[in-house]
Amino acid sequence: MGLRAQVRTRDGWAVQHAVVTVTDMTGTQVLRAAADENGSVRTDGLLPAGAYTVIVTAVGYAPAASTALVTASGRAEAGTVVLARQGGVELPPPGTWSLDPVHSSVAAVAQHLGISSVHGRFTEFGGRIEIAENVQHSRVEATIASASIDTGNAMRDKHLCSADFLDVEAFPEIVYRSRALTPAGPDRWTVHGVLTMHGIARDVDLDLSYLGTGPDPWGGVRAAFHASAELRREDFAMNYNQVLQAGISAIGTTLRVELDIQAVQGDSVQG
Repeated sequence: MGLRAQVRTRDGWAVQHAVVTVTDMTGTQVLRAAADENGSVRTDGLLPAGAYTVIVTAVGYAPAASTALVTASGRAEAGTVVLARQGGVELPPPGTWSLDPVHSSVAAVAQHLGISSVHGRFTEFGGRIEIAENVQHSRVEATIASASIDTGNAMRDKHLCSADFLDVEAFPEIVYRSRALTPAGPDRWTVHGVLTMHGIARDVDLDLSYLGTGPDPWGGVRAAFHASAELRREDFAMNYNQVLQAGISAIGTTLRVELDIQAVQGDSVQG
């Protein structure tokens, strides 16, 4: 193989239509190849030893360039090339943005038996983002229906809805309200907010990444975000557990929360 590379978006998706161009130090093109459906680039033939420039382009993304060194073997490893959406880190326009639950997900992962993970998601939620001129003054509020938990097992979901865990009859909603944003990088922030769950309010920080803004097929404008957090069940008085003979807890004490959010500009969602 002359060149190997993986082309990904910042949120880890393959860029299937990416084109990789390799030039030598004189600027002469020596290789050109397209990524496959997995975002992989693999070319036949060997390259003379030396330094090369690898340029990766794709429609809708900003080009990325890097230097690759080809050894005497004639092979070059460009590794994973991450493409940013066109426009770089330009933020969404200020104003109200409504969460689109159809094209978003609120998921949680818990450890099970100390060796594997149980994945769940909430299927009913909504909210809004108020983006300020000064982005650090922006706010987000989201509400989740506690009873919409879905782990793919009806018996387990019923237990999670009981007083041992979410107690959905007494506490039908989970609410998150932000109070501040702190920059953590060119397109990353720490969202400081309060999560109210199981009748208890706790400070919870979200690690937030902005993924880009663009038009949708319904005439609207959408912005995409990814956020994550780690919660301790005991902080929300969900202390139920079953300890096995080996002393291993059946359910982990922490939850990893992953949010993939699309928000539509305005007060309503279409599509």
